[in-house]
Amino acid sequence: MAKEDNLNPAWKKGESGNPSGRPKGSKNRSTIAKYWLNIEQKTKNPLTSEVETMSQEDSITLAQIKKAKDGDVSSYKALMDSSYGAPIQQIEQTQENYDFTNLTKEEVKEILKENGEHEE
Repeated sequence: MAKEDNLNPAWKKGESGNPSGRPKGSKNRSTIAKYWLNIEQKTKNPLTSEVETMSQEDSITLAQIKKAKDGDVSSYKALMDSSYGAPIQQIEQTQENYDFTNLTKEEVKEILKENGEHEE
């Protein structure tokens, strides 16, 4: 059973739970990742086998393309999703319309039972 003290917040209304917050000047993960992905270096292009100057992002993308060309289906799917967006999964739904106005309560229950509907 929960203790009553645990149900109350440790701070008062209008007071921050993290008064210091994030330190000024600290970078978020996205900023750091973008910085390192843009670092350029000379590396062998896996598609042309030539040494080129390219960003880490380009190098990683080319490696992914090479894997897809070599038959890695998950690499191909990742590239397609990145390039064109993931496909939308569609669900086809059909519904039968019933006129319940002239049916008895028992007849309605039977129709619902036949269609796997929940009985009230």
